[in-house]
Amino acid sequence: MTKLTVGQPLPPGAEVLAGGVNFTLFSAHAERVELCLFDDEGNEQRVDLPGRTGDIWHGFLSGAKPGLHYGYRVHGPWEPAQGHRFNPAKLLLDPCAKRVDGEAVDNPLFHSGHDSPDPHDNASLGLRSVVVHDAFDWQGDTPPRTPWGNTVIYEAHVKGLTWLHPQLTENIRGTYKALGHPLMIGWFKQLGITALELLPVAHFASEPRLQRLGLSNYWGYNPLAPFALHPHYASNPQQAINEFREAVRALHQAGIEVILDIVLNHNAETDLDGPTFSLRGVDNSTYYWIRDDGDYHNWSGCGNTLNLSHPAGVDYAHACLRYWVETFHVDGFRFDLATVMGRTPDFDPQAPLFTAIKNDPLLCDLKLIAEPWDIGPGGYQVGNFPAPFAEWNDHFRDVTRRFWLEQSLSLGELARRFAASSDLFKRAGRLPSASINLITAHDGFTLRDCVCFSHKHNEANGEDNRDGTDNNHSNNHGHEGLGGSFDVVERRRTSVHALLTTLLLSQGTPMLMAGDELGHSQHGNNNAYCQDNVLTWLSWQHSDSWLMHFTATLIQLRQRIPALTRNVWWEEGDGSVAWLDHAGQPLTMQAWQHGALRLQILLSDTVLIAINATSDVAEMVLPQGGWHAIPPFAGEDNPVVVTAWHGPAHGVCVFQRS
Repeated sequence: MTKLTVGQPLPPGAEVLAGGVNFTLFSAHAERVELCLFDDEGNEQRVDLPGRTGDIWHGFLSGAKPGLHYGYRVHGPWEPAQGHRFNPAKLLLDPCAKRVDGEAVDNPLFHSGHDSPDPHDNASLGLRSVVVHDAFDWQGDTPPRTPWGNTVIYEAHVKGLTWLHPQLTENIRGTYKALGHPLMIGWFKQLGITALELLPVAHFASEPRLQRLGLSNYWGYNPLAPFALHPHYASNPQQAINEFREAVRALHQAGIEVILDIVLNHNAETDLDGPTFSLRGVDNSTYYWIRDDGDYHNWSGCGNTLNLSHPAGVDYAHACLRYWVETFHVDGFRFDLATVMGRTPDFDPQAPLFTAIKNDPLLCDLKLIAEPWDIGPGGYQVGNFPAPFAEWNDHFRDVTRRFWLEQSLSLGELARRFAASSDLFKRAGRLPSASINLITAHDGFTLRDCVCFSHKHNEANGEDNRDGTDNNHSNNHGHEGLGGSFDVVERRRTSVHALLTTLLLSQGTPMLMAGDELGHSQHGNNNAYCQDNVLTWLSWQHSDSWLMHFTATLIQLRQRIPALTRNVWWEEGDGSVAWLDHAGQPLTMQAWQHGALRLQILLSDTVLIAINATSDVAEMVLPQGGWHAIPPFAGEDNPVVVTAWHGPAHGVCVFQRS
């Protein structure tokens, strides 16, 4: 009979130590915890964790090695009204599992019960935690530490980015290995991005509803095991951890940071009718926000919400972040539905998790980016996150789209967003980089679809086109869908150029969605979270090479403009910016609010952005001095010095001082 010694209460999860493996599990309300060990034939042996320090149960298994499959059965009260749903008939994943074997399939055996505990054992479904050893030769890896002022983020999906790339061998397409391949690194360098922001790579599951529809969770925002790497993005799932570390190491050598989109707001257990994989059975009332009737507060929109104000929740999330940094050397995180991180239950910028991150020397200097909302009361918190967090700025997205595609906003509103939304972020020591400027992201239309579709087309998602936002601020330019007349195509091209120019030459931190520089379309689907197919995979063979060149040139220009790279707030008279009218004169108050949508923005007295967002051609007198249009706007090696711009309708041009 296997016996455990008491072991130690730290670190969290299963840790390989000299002579064996130490196991720990938090549960404040458990009465008994069984460690379940599985041999190669799947035979289960159960042994009680003998130690308890506070609310941490622990034990040391002498002779245990990496590769051991294990789980837990947790005994305690079944009192749903108080939030307690212990059911030892259910084998549970370690909440801190660093590797998971098996699939989270839609099966009634995963359900722990509703009004009474379900007595059926689920071990036969084969979902197990696996002990891993984290040794790796980083070969002196050091993080690039790109200054915020020079940062250009590229949001990408591991699979979708390279699955159709014709120059990569089939066995590595869509994998971690492809991310670090010289071909892709060459592409990132040519484009000029400095940080690769990856959609979730922590082990996730497809919701039961999607499985029943024959679909899957493509984006990955349904975490099953937040400490574990998703194995299906590896060319060899058994080597997933090292494949990802090799990619990070290669990207760092090329000066490219790696930012992970991480989901700390909910768990794949969904609502009370959902499966029990881990937290619900380990300590439901502690890990989740529970209503007075024992049900979940669904502030995530996914059935449950993690309680990250409870000390155990803070420790759990904090340990998870540290693990990804220590084990994978990632350079930062983008936090999905990050308002949940600050709920106490109301949002508090000084919430315990924010304080823990700020006070941790390993985490506080990373690139930390909040999606500053959830769907709960008071969930919209743009501008209210504490330093050192930056935030996705949906004001920038909406204003830029409305200005160029609807012509429904004033010059003053555009200028506020162009100047890093100082009305939102210039407070509490925050810098312009706190505004993550975006036109598009994984959630919504692609850039091409913004100019080709006026309405969403999400029928393939199986929800009768009810899902996804209806507020897209898009414009099909007279023809719904791809194609159209020559005039339609040209007007769309003009709009794309205007949107990209505004994004990449505005103050703040620009984020480009992968595929926008290729002209990628999702055929009007603005919520493609469940579309793991050609709709979302980037089609490299049909890419727009001129658009890529245009995008790269703007990024390169951005890096040469001190007004954008210094990451300090613009002040009147400091030479950073001048706002001029069509005659090259300072804008009047009347023009700011009610004037025609014609504007010249002079940056660092060297780069001039001329904007004509009206429906008419406009003659614009440039400021005093000689100017020449940069090549994407006037052809290669343009030597012509001009003093005026013949601005086409809805057009933009960028000039450099001669």
